[in-house]
Amino acid sequence: MTLLQTSPVRSRIAIAPDADPARVFAPIFARIAEGAAARDRDRSLPTTEIRALADAGFGALRVPRAEGGFGVSLTELFALLADLAAADSNIEQALRGHFAFIEDRLVSPDAASRALWIDRALRGDLVGNAWTEIGSSVRGELGTRLRTDAGGTRLSGEKFYTTGSLYADWIDVLAHSEELDTQVIAAVSVHQAGVDITDDWDGFGQRTTASGGTVFTEAVVDPADVIDFSERFGYQLAFYQVFHLAALAGVARAAATEAGTQLAARSRTYSHGNADRAVEDAQLLQVVGEAAAQGFALDAITERAAKALEAAEAATLARNALRADSAATPEQRQSAETVLAEAIGAAELAAFSGQVAAIPGALRATSIIFDALGASAIRAGGALDRHWRNARTLASHNPWVYRARLLGRFVATGERDDASWAVGVAAS
Repeated sequence: MTLLQTSPVRSRIAIAPDADPARVFAPIFARIAEGAAARDRDRSLPTTEIRALADAGFGALRVPRAEGGFGVSLTELFALLADLAAADSNIEQALRGHFAFIEDRLVSPDAASRALWIDRALRGDLVGNAWTEIGSSVRGELGTRLRTDAGGTRLSGEKFYTTGSLYADWIDVLAHSEELDTQVIAAVSVHQAGVDITDDWDGFGQRTTASGGTVFTEAVVDPADVIDFSERFGYQLAFYQVFHLAALAGVARAAATEAGTQLAARSRTYSHGNADRAVEDAQLLQVVGEAAAQGFALDAITERAAKALEAAEAATLARNALRADSAATPEQRQSAETVLAEAIGAAELAAFSGQVAAIPGALRATSIIFDALGASAIRAGGALDRHWRNARTLASHNPWVYRARLLGRFVATGERDDASWAVGVAAS
């Protein structure tokens, strides 16, 4: 699919200064939830639903109120994302790249770039993601290249797992700059002939995230939209993982709610059950209650991890302020760097701890609900199994076993391994 070569012209979204985002988006979440099972069953992409969120200002949740956005904290953001995931976890994940990119720009000391992306977010622009290269790519190396010559700056390469890019206006692309000989982020407009996004994601879960491939062929890039990767916001690794924690929390919560609704509606019971009505059977109620408790626990885990992110955000802004302060001493600046490093490390440990604890809980919640229901619950038409498939797919991102090892090392020795990572074939 070759996309349009002209960008849509959108006006700024009018967000009331006292707007409550929970109230603004609750009706949209409800409409999203109504069609979630059918979209999963038919693999129908939620293009309309995502655009409805963007047009209502969802992509500007983190933009400060003084600058026209909703001004939510990170804790509030992830609570809203868990609510969205309870409605449809595919849509929550499809927006992961957008919120990470906007977060990076919000804490950037580059005032011009920050203002540009705040304006784009307030106009309803969305950002997708394209970092991963599959196949025989060597770990830590990038085949996607950014080059600049007399004809301008252009990007070429192939990516996969480009989650959300099919719904986006821009793609956050990790590339190697031939001019700078370093890794950079290039924000590439999808509205040009040089960007070809293919809907070829065939995972058994998170089926409508549009996590397939994107090919860039001499795609035009504005030099103002090229960012040195070394300047990327330091708490991004934890941020990305907390996004998945919010998704898992929403999935577990939705599974319990749907199981409870189906249990209440059941008229058939077993002769050796505990009541003539399924909704009065204590054993079945126990199962639904346990699933609901897992959702509660995952919400709490997500909140705890999000608060650690807030500390890293505050440390980032404090460090940036000292860098810009000509009166700051070298000792003050070094102290700020140390505080920031500690805050980032704490955020990563919180996110990893949450990941290791949350995954078994989400998988259990989405599996045991079938124990409270009859054989009709496994029929494909209801798509109740989508909750387990979605949880399992989310759990397969960023293997938790390695995170558990990093945690164990820290607990046993107080030492932190380098948490940054790359995936690919080992260099020969």
